[in-house]
Amino acid sequence: MDRPKPGAAALEMDSRSQPARPPPVTGIPEGQQAAWSSGLCDCCSDPPGCFLTCCCPCITFGRIAEITDKGETPCIWSGAIYGLLLWFTGCSCLYSCFYRSKLRKEHMLEESPCNDCLVHWCCEPCALCQEYRELKHRGFDMAAGWQGSLPGPSGTVAPVAQRGMTR
Repeated sequence: MDRPKPGAAALEMDSRSQPARPPPVTGIPEGQQAAWSSGLCDCCSDPPGCFLTCCCPCITFGRIAEITDKGETPCIWSGAIYGLLLWFTGCSCLYSCFYRSKLRKEHMLEESPCNDCLVHWCCEPCALCQEYRELKHRGFDMAAGWQGSLPGPSGTVAPVAQRGMTR
């Protein structure tokens, strides 16, 4: 008679003859997610960033993408792709929502007020402004980009975010 393998309990059938499902894995433990430094609709708390986003969202997005990618993709390329998508399809939010997700996971931010793609679909300028403010709040020099935020001749260093209470 065969014995069940260890870990096979999650695949065993329950009393209704349906396979039992393991709990969902999100990658970030509950209670470890930090709040955003500002709200989604706090655009006026940073007038220069708000003005830049309203006039040329491709620059705002390019700067966010460069810092989120840690300099792998230059601001000019990300901004150009965003601008082309905006110009030809009007759906640049499908591209930018992936960077919001990446930024959230990197800095362990909560997914609020709703799903990342929904935030960008409904409130693209506000979402870009919030991400821009968040990176500025974390000490990044948005105009200088990733290289300008590294320690070196300029003397600026991006701070490490606190993870909250741990034991």
